[in-house]
Amino acid sequence: MASVQTPNSNPCPVQFTSVTKRYGPRWILRGIDLEIGAGETVGLIGINGAGKSTLLKAMLDLTSVDDGHIDIFGTNHNHTAARDKVSYLAERFIPPHYANGLDFLRYMAKLHHCAPSEAAIHAECQSLELDVEALRRPVREYSKGMTQKLGLIACLLVQCPLLVLDEPMSGLDPKARALFKARLARLKDAGVTIFFSTHLLDDVAVICDRVAILEAGQIRFTGTVADFQATHRGATLEASFLSCIGAALPA
Repeated sequence: MASVQTPNSNPCPVQFTSVTKRYGPRWILRGIDLEIGAGETVGLIGINGAGKSTLLKAMLDLTSVDDGHIDIFGTNHNHTAARDKVSYLAERFIPPHYANGLDFLRYMAKLHHCAPSEAAIHAECQSLELDVEALRRPVREYSKGMTQKLGLIACLLVQCPLLVLDEPMSGLDPKARALFKARLARLKDAGVTIFFSTHLLDDVAVICDRVAILEAGQIRFTGTVADFQATHRGATLEASFLSCIGAALPA
């Protein structure tokens, strides 16, 4: 087993270097090179099957890679210590059906070796307008939107310096999306590094410092939204995205 790397004095939060992943003969990730700087908010964009979820899972050692390496704050991703500073929400977030919301939040915080106060829990619930009284109910009674809010609140409570989210807006209504974007803006102002995948391009344009376009397992572009639109000559982010991946809307 490789030894844990000695962290740099100011290590980059996330660095993918020549990361490759295959399932049998099928390429999922092809030589991914991507670096996310401290305090950056980076949006990962791609169609279904582009490899977004696989890339995030590979980063967190939830799936293996065939080649290349991934560093988190200067430590190789397959060491448990690399994930100590990461808060992650999966795309298909399903909390234990038998737990109530409060028990789930406290359990997730315990995994991160912290014990948020009742005031902190209430404050995060209020930031996303999740009824505090709902925390006493079993999560099997929650709607999709309530469940998503619970997962996001669990991520926010542990106050990690790196937030990794796979389709975080899934199931949220327009008001909840607006509230969560405002919460992300406050985290960004506080210096938190945010890396998330999404299909909601309007959200990317508002939130992100940079975008990374993933198509057929390869990074096609990284840069600011303005540079992306200038490069692909799209009047909108959506038009630029379609141009980048070689797709066109029907006439």
